[in-house]
Amino acid sequence: MPQTIVIKIGTSSLTQPQTGQLALATIATLVEILSQLRQQGHQVILVSSGAVGVGCARLGLTERPKAIAQKQAVAAVGQGRLMRVYDDLFNTLQQPIAQVLLTRGDLVSRSRYVNVYHTFAELLKLGVIPVVNENDTVAVDELKFGDNDTLSALVASLVEADYLFLLTDVDRLYSADPRSFPDAQPIALVKNIEQLTQMQVKTSDRGSQWGTGGMTTKIAAARIATAAGVRTVITEGRFPHNICKILQGEPLGTQFEPQSQPNRARKRWIAYGLIPMGKLTLDKGAVTAIAQEGKSLLAAGVMAISGEFDSQEAVELCDMQGRAIARGIVNYSSAELQKILGRHSREISTILGYAAAETVVHRDNLVLNYQD
Repeated sequence: MPQTIVIKIGTSSLTQPQTGQLALATIATLVEILSQLRQQGHQVILVSSGAVGVGCARLGLTERPKAIAQKQAVAAVGQGRLMRVYDDLFNTLQQPIAQVLLTRGDLVSRSRYVNVYHTFAELLKLGVIPVVNENDTVAVDELKFGDNDTLSALVASLVEADYLFLLTDVDRLYSADPRSFPDAQPIALVKNIEQLTQMQVKTSDRGSQWGTGGMTTKIAAARIATAAGVRTVITEGRFPHNICKILQGEPLGTQFEPQSQPNRARKRWIAYGLIPMGKLTLDKGAVTAIAQEGKSLLAAGVMAISGEFDSQEAVELCDMQGRAIARGIVNYSSAELQKILGRHSREISTILGYAAAETVVHRDNLVLNYQD
C-alpha cells in the first residue's frame, strides 16, 4: 500500500566526522533507497541538514560559525553544493527532485501554511521528491525552527505522513548516551512518550561538531509527529537500507507509536506552527474549565499577563505554578486584556467602550498540553 514517508538525515550522517566533508557513499545509498521507494509508489520527502557543515568544508573552516551573519553566509555556500550533489545523484536514477527552503514564518501565517501544504501536495502528485531544509540564509532567531528534527516533524504533520524517519549517528534510542554510559539499555518501542520520563531516560541536546541536534530534539520531534498520527522511527543514518527493512516489519531502531486520535490540521497549526507572543496565568477554576471540561477561556479566569501581543496572535496559557497547560489564539491585545482581566464577560463592552468577544480564547482556537 503506497504511503507518505518523510526522511530526515542529520549532518552527522551526511558528513565525515573528522573533516566535515560529505559522506558520499552514505548519500548515494540514501538516494538509491528513496528512488526505489518512489518507484514502488510511495510519496517521499527528504529533509536534509548539512548546508552549514558543507559550507564550512568548502571554505576550509575548522569549526561551525557562531555569529548569525557568518552562519547565514556559510549556509548559502553549502546549500548550493549540497543540492548539486543530490541533483546529480538523483538525476542518475531519473528521479526528479525539488528544493524547498522554509522558515518558521512560512508556518506562522495560516495562509502561507496552507500554501506550503498545497506546494508539497503538487510536488508529490508529480512524482517529485522534495528536498527540504531550513532557509538558514535568511532565517532570524525568532523565526528559526532551531533544528531540522523539528522541521521534519512539522513537515510530516503538515502532509499527514504515515512515517517519519529520523536518521542519526546511533542505531536507536537508549536509556542514556551509550558513548558515555556503556550499560545504557536500548529502547525498541515507545507507546507513549511520557513513558520515557517514567523510565528516567537521559538524553543529550548535544549534536555533532558540525550539526545542531541531539537526542532531546529527536524526542521532541517524535512528540510533534506522533500527535499528528505519524509513526516515528529513530535509526542509524549510515545504513539507509534500514528504512526498507523497517517498512517491511523488521524491529530495527526505536519506533514511536502514533496517537490513535491525532489532532486536526488547524489544531496542529496552532500547537506547533505558531510562536507564542505572551503568557496568560489562569486561576484554578479556569484551568479546570479548559483542561477537564473543554471550555473556552474567559476574562474572569485570567490572573496575570506577560508579554506584548495583538489580537489573533498565539499565547501560552499557564497555571498558577507557571506550567503551560495549553496554547491558543487570543481575541484581545495585551493592552486590552490588562483592562479586563478578572472581569465578567458582561462588563467587557462597558470597560473597553465597544462591543467585544465574550471569550479571551475560544475553545476552537485552543490546544491542550501542546508540549505534554
